[in-house]
Amino acid sequence: MMFQQAALTKLDQYFLPLSQRSEKCVYFYRFEGISPQVTAFFQRYYEAARRSGVVIDGRIPNPDANQLAYFSEMMGTEFQLDRGFLDQRLAKWLPRMSPAQRERVAGAMAGTLEDLRRQGKTESILRNAYMKYMCWLYYKFERIVNRLGAEELPKILYDGAVSGHELQLLTVLSRAGADIALLDRGGGGAYARLDPAGAWSRAYQSGELPPFPPEFGLKWIQNQIAQELNRQRLYGPPPGVEPCTNAWMAKAELSQVLTGVQARGQDGRFFYNTFLAQYGAEDRLTYPSDLFAFYQQLKGAGRRVCVVSGSIPVPAPEEISAVRRQNYANVEQMAAGLAQNIQPPGGGELQKLMVRAFLDIVQEGGEGTSLSKRTNQAVYLLCWLKRYQRELFEGWKLPEVSVFLLFGGCATQHEARFLRLLARLPVDVLLLQPDLNRASCLQDPGLLELRWENSLTMEAFPVERTQVRVSTAAYEAERDLDSLMYQDSGMYRNRQYAKAESVTLRTMYEEIALLWDQELKYRPNFQVIGDTVTLPVLLEKICGVKDRDVDRYWLDIKKLITTDTLVVSRVPWLDPLEPNPMKSSATQFLKNGRLLRQKIKNHKDYPYGILRPETQDYLLDKLQQLLDQRTIRGTYEKGVEYTIIAGALNLNKDLLRMIQRFDFTKKNPKLILVNTTEEVLSLEESILLAYLNLVGFDLLFFVPTGYQCIERHFQNPFANEQQFGEYLYDLAPPDFSRIQDRGRNPIRRLFGRS
Repeated sequence: MMFQQAALTKLDQYFLPLSQRSEKCVYFYRFEGISPQVTAFFQRYYEAARRSGVVIDGRIPNPDANQLAYFSEMMGTEFQLDRGFLDQRLAKWLPRMSPAQRERVAGAMAGTLEDLRRQGKTESILRNAYMKYMCWLYYKFERIVNRLGAEELPKILYDGAVSGHELQLLTVLSRAGADIALLDRGGGGAYARLDPAGAWSRAYQSGELPPFPPEFGLKWIQNQIAQELNRQRLYGPPPGVEPCTNAWMAKAELSQVLTGVQARGQDGRFFYNTFLAQYGAEDRLTYPSDLFAFYQQLKGAGRRVCVVSGSIPVPAPEEISAVRRQNYANVEQMAAGLAQNIQPPGGGELQKLMVRAFLDIVQEGGEGTSLSKRTNQAVYLLCWLKRYQRELFEGWKLPEVSVFLLFGGCATQHEARFLRLLARLPVDVLLLQPDLNRASCLQDPGLLELRWENSLTMEAFPVERTQVRVSTAAYEAERDLDSLMYQDSGMYRNRQYAKAESVTLRTMYEEIALLWDQELKYRPNFQVIGDTVTLPVLLEKICGVKDRDVDRYWLDIKKLITTDTLVVSRVPWLDPLEPNPMKSSATQFLKNGRLLRQKIKNHKDYPYGILRPETQDYLLDKLQQLLDQRTIRGTYEKGVEYTIIAGALNLNKDLLRMIQRFDFTKKNPKLILVNTTEEVLSLEESILLAYLNLVGFDLLFFVPTGYQCIERHFQNPFANEQQFGEYLYDLAPPDFSRIQDRGRNPIRRLFGRS
């Protein structure tokens, strides 16, 4: 009795043993489209066919001359369309088949050949088909003929444009007791010409299945299986629980985090956590006190809570050096090697969760990123995981869920990766960013984002009652008016911005006097992009004296001296013997070309600690920029970089006060240097001038001799040079405070003209 094909209700039925199938049926389906379920099915089916079946990649080759000659020698050339004849020939040709199997194959083959005869095929065509079937059975399917109709049915996987004879033999094997899956990437048109009624196989249908992509096929399936095996070797035993993130929440709001972990769900296969980012504040008047109450409720419920305000501090050198690492050939090897550093308190299930989350994050994306950079990213994750794991997981056991709260914003991809890693662990991960003017780079498909229209500036999350500062309605109204007046209006608050970049203006000599005492916001090319101001500054060297008029020359310089102008009238002006307490430690402040800022700030002689924090950061930014640009000749050669650091960290009191007063949208500080001698700027003086230019100073160099006195220590031409008049020598700079302009008549003085 031949097997009958049956309809599937789900693809997993292909893998049921025969005894568990209704009416002991077989399945013969062709697949004309793709879906995640179909992809997963083919990966599993390929493995089953490879183990105990047959995989056909492309068409089955026709029997060659040697195969046909061997068949004729063994079986003769006689042919009869008779079941008994076919049974007798199969017994001799394929002796491993049982009588029941042979009877089914003979019956199926006779039925198929009879179908061809009814279609008008000649005796010669039937004989050729019979010989082809027999050769294919022997050379391609001999390994499964003795398993046909067994409890574990053999599986045949065919990938290609099936021919008529192939389809006929596949039908024979199906009727004899084999499951068949046909990967029809042509979309069904060619198949329909062979089987117009669709009688020999069924088309798999599950909604709208898009066509197979060009790369899909057996080789793609093999690669996916190989990757999965590598993944299993890499990940090791899977954890016993999975995250159920946000799906348990009754409504999308922050207060849901207060829901007890037992009330979130009872399925032992999951831990129930939250991954949430809230931007803005619902009520600016009560927001700080609401946050404090929220924190108190979490602590009162016995939850472990870790709060980080501002940003996650970057790993310290000692944290980085504690990560064991080697040289790696690829990302997978790097991820597996670094994962051995994960040793959480308690180990066990928590370690499996951490390793899986770490490997997921480290291996994702990264196209075009070098292996060394991806290794550094992974090291950041390990440092932070080790830093916070005791606070989050000390004594952890299911179903406990701790809380990690980042307050202020997620400004870097390092922070975003760490938050996404924590969200795969039994942790409620919260990003609270009340200031809508700050950017956030946190993105994840599982992230719940909540947004309020109100923006509020807060420096830290209030974990103590003394940190709670509640605004009055009048104060918030003033802030609203402030935003309306100073946002994209061309008007600016005092010290509204803390970041700036200098650009040097190229000007004519006559423009210097016009621009010199002008607020920066009125100068050409001034602009504000985001939170950074572009500062158009003057950097000019004026050579010579116009018309040899020395008195007018000194008077023109005097007119440029404002209350925020430092005048240097002799070179050298810096004393190389003057003590510099930062010089001896400069070599400790730089590593791999990056300033160790915290180490600088913690130094006992750090001179800038009295300045506002944003001013300190600005000065260190400019020092890093000076090093990166290599403006000074010899930077990163023979220790010049340490001279730069020592010089930039030793500004005198007058310069510091000018910088502290500097408002980036108003008038900038200035320095005028007059050099009438043959002296050349020292290295330390050149460093100071280059540094002040980056900070935002206007710099004017008056050189009546025209000598190259400022260029020696600069990598490229430093200042714009103006050839203004004849060169004069041996001039003595006057006391500019005593110079009087006596050349104006009363009428011209009345109108302020010279």
